[in-house]
Amino acid sequence: MKPKLIFATNNQHKVDEIRAVIGDQFEIITLKEAGIDIDIPEPHDTLEANATEKSQTIYRLTHQNCFSEDTGLEVEALNGEPGVKSARYAGNGKDFQKNIDKLLQKLEGKPNRNARFRTVISLLLDGKEHLFEGICEGKIIEKQSGTGGFGYDPVFTPTGSDKNFAEMSMEEKNSFSHRQKAVTQLLSFLIKQKP
Repeated sequence: MKPKLIFATNNQHKVDEIRAVIGDQFEIITLKEAGIDIDIPEPHDTLEANATEKSQTIYRLTHQNCFSEDTGLEVEALNGEPGVKSARYAGNGKDFQKNIDKLLQKLEGKPNRNARFRTVISLLLDGKEHLFEGICEGKIIEKQSGTGGFGYDPVFTPTGSDKNFAEMSMEEKNSFSHRQKAVTQLLSFLIKQKP
């Protein structure tokens, strides 16, 4: 019987990315599959605190092992913006086209385009929290392109690639991805816990 983990998200893109990394060693259950229909607030000003809030909310509801993640795009020239507000950068509607437009507008004329994606995972295993972090360095390009991925993928090119995330296959993206790095740490930790 595979160990089950509830993943505290309603974002199917994130679920697909994480399932691609974890493979069939663990069963990843989405909130929807667990019968939970809530939008968990992300009121804090750090990724760590938001990730913790989400996993603790689900653990309180289910008393089952679960994990959550919070990811932010941190742009050097904008003092780390949009950061923790990445999904709601242009307002509460989570409209990524508006978010991208706002980001490109704020970076107009700025020579420094350095940015990084940072993911923090909060795992609650038997009620005890464990945190994992993944970082992907890169740059914000001037014009968006590509049709894959989601969020800021059409304007983010990771260091070491000439393609942005939206131009990559899932496999290519996972070879650079911040989320993949955090999930790999999560997975090796979980494997060590297996009886």
